Parts: sequence; structure tokens; C-alpha cells
Amino acid sequence: MRIFQLYKNAYSGLARNNWYLSIVMFINRSGTMVVPYMTLYCINQLHFSVEQAGYVLALFGVGAILGSYIGGWLSDRIGFYDMQAVTLLLGGSMFIVLGYQHTFISMCIGSFVLSFFNEAFRPANSTAIAYYSAPQNKTRSYSLHRLATNLGWAFGAAIGGFIASVNYKLLFWVDGCTNIFAALILLRLIPRSTYIKPVKSVIKSITSTSAYRDKPYLAFIVLVTLFNVCFYQFFIMEPVFLETQWKFSLRFIGFLLALNGIVIALVELIMINYLEGRKPILIYIIYGVLITGSGFALLNLLPPGPAAGILIVLIVTLGEMMSMPFMNSFWTTRAGEHNRGQYAGLYAMSWSAAQVLAPALSGQVIALGGFSLLWYSLFALSVMVAAGLWLMHNKLRDKHPEVAKQILP
Repeated sequence: MRIFQLYKNAYSGLARNNWYLSIVMFINRSGTMVVPYMTLYCINQLHFSVEQAGYVLALFGVGAILGSYIGGWLSDRIGFYDMQAVTLLLGGSMFIVLGYQHTFISMCIGSFVLSFFNEAFRPANSTAIAYYSAPQNKTRSYSLHRLATNLGWAFGAAIGGFIASVNYKLLFWVDGCTNIFAALILLRLIPRSTYIKPVKSVIKSITSTSAYRDKPYLAFIVLVTLFNVCFYQFFIMEPVFLETQWKFSLRFIGFLLALNGIVIALVELIMINYLEGRKPILIYIIYGVLITGSGFALLNLLPPGPAAGILIVLIVTLGEMMSMPFMNSFWTTRAGEHNRGQYAGLYAMSWSAAQVLAPALSGQVIALGGFSLLWYSLFALSVMVAAGLWLMHNKLRDKHPEVAKQILP
């Protein structure tokens, strides 16, 4: 009964519309089947070279960065509601169109356009969560959103593998249709009449009126991007390391990746419900960054084996749960109602940029000094990020002591 009460407390008090947004996100991410298999599709089905497939994925990353920027900018001008519906519909249509492209040039263009619309959705969606959340439960609202995203991603990746083994083209249709279905569910569950577009406030906040002139936030984005370069290695290079160096089977590696999502689904909201408001936001992020970095260092320090693999996944997952929900909370405390899209767009851009940088940089490090150098480098970079966040925490606290609770609850 006590466990039941913990879950009840963690999930209670969240706005109904945020539950609806999480349903939309789950449907959207359940269709995430094309991207994980894009490289294999380009090489095996379209007979592109490895270099050509790399260019297609690189343009996908460039489109994601630009889409995040424009999506945030437009969310403040036409409103997050319309942006979500339009980008889901256009993104879904582009998935289907991309499935019929067969030349290198058309795949590059299609990949860029698809990614642009796909990622333009994220700032609008993040802005919507902040809009519908009460101040005291914004972090839990974003945790609910992350839970839906992780469950959808796990479901989509698993089903996508089966569909790809039957017919790659079906991946594009399923991904496209789930995007379109998510848009229809959004329009049905959250009628447009319930949304009031905020007007620009005449009251000046302690932050800049523009996210692009908010120097502490820009520094935060740089640090988050560096951390995301580290974190993405959990999905990019760690599985390669576990297969080639520790000789784990693909089935066991799949179990370890699934374990990450399972733990997040079972634990994160309860943990956030307990932690929220007890310490400053940046302190929790610092803890999470250091824990994640320590997990990568252990890949060099622990003897190979299933127990070590499980332990490292649990440590990295703990760092993820400790840091990422509070990262969302931080940008919402810096933003006003009239410029949330800018702040959400920059935050989404940090993820898109890291997605482009992570595989390129890790490949260079491995070529220079092997996996051992990579894991120690990720630990050192995590420590540097944590140090930067600590300096930022102290500077904000000293500069605005009278509103410390607003910035650093």
C-alpha cells in the first residue's frame, strides 16, 4: 500500500492537459521508427555508400537544429497550439514522402525538410507543458512528458525492428501516420478554444526580454550541449563497446537499453516528487551530470560482465533522471509568457547540436586513443560541465538574492 501511495502522490495534481500532451507525445514517439534505421535503409535498400549515408544523417541533424530555432521563434508569434498541430501534420506527410525518394540528392533534401518539421514541434510542445503547468509541479510535468517519450521510443524502436525486417517502406508509412494521428488526437483532446495566446507583458523580468540576450542562459545552453554530447554516447558508442570489447550479445545489449526506459518509467516521477523544491535547481543538475560522468568512467574501471553492465546502466540512468527534468525547469524559470518559445527553442537546439557532434567527436577520440580515452574524456568533460554550472549557480545567487527562490527554488 505504501508503494501505491508513493505513485499516487507522484502522479496527482498534474494538469489534465499535460496528461493529454503526454498521450500525444507517446503516440508521436511510438512511431519513431525511421530515424534509428535510416543508416541501414540508405546502405541496404538504396545502396548508398557509408559516406553518402553519413551525409544524409548529417543533413538530418542540420535540419533539426534549424527546426528547433525556427520552431521556438514561431511559437512565440503564432502560438504553441497551432505550431504543434501544423508541424505534426507536415512532419507526418514528409515521412511518407521520404519513403518514395531513391536518389542521393532527393534523400538529402527530404531528410533535411523532414527533420526541420519534426524538430520544430519540440519547442512548441515544451512551451505548452510550461503553459499548462502550475509553478509547483512544472518539474513533475516534464518528468511525465519524459516518461511518455521514453515509453514511446522503446515501443517504436522495438516494433520498428520487426517492420524493417518485413519491408523498410512500411517504416515511413507507420511513422508518418502516427505523426498525423497524434495531431488529430491533440485537436480532439485539447480544443483550440481552451488556448489563449499570451500577449507580451509590460512587466520586465529579471532576465533579458530575449533568450538570445540572456547571457546566463546562453552559458547554460553551451554547458548542456557539452553534457548532451557525453550523454548521447550511452546510445551511440556504449552499445558498440559492449559488443566489441565486452562481447555482450545484441540481445543483452537490447535488454540494457530497455532497462534505462523501464527504470525511468518506474522511478523518475516518484524521485522528482520527493526532490522538487528541496534544493536549488542547478544543484540537482550538477549532481546528475557528475553521476552520469562517473557511470562512463566505470566502463574503464569495472571488470567486464553482466553485473557491471547493469550497474553502469543504472548509474547513468540515475544521472539522467537527476539532471534532465530540472534542466527543463531551469529554462522555464528564465522565460516569460511572451518568450517561452525562444527559450524552449534554444534548449531543443542544444539537443540537436549534440546529436550531430556526439558521433563525430567520439569517433575521433576513439581513433586517437581507443575506448579507454573516450570514457575518461567523457568523465572529465562532465566534471568541467558541473564546475561551470556551480559557478553559474553562485553567480545567479549573488546577483539576485531577493529573487533567488524564483530562479533557484
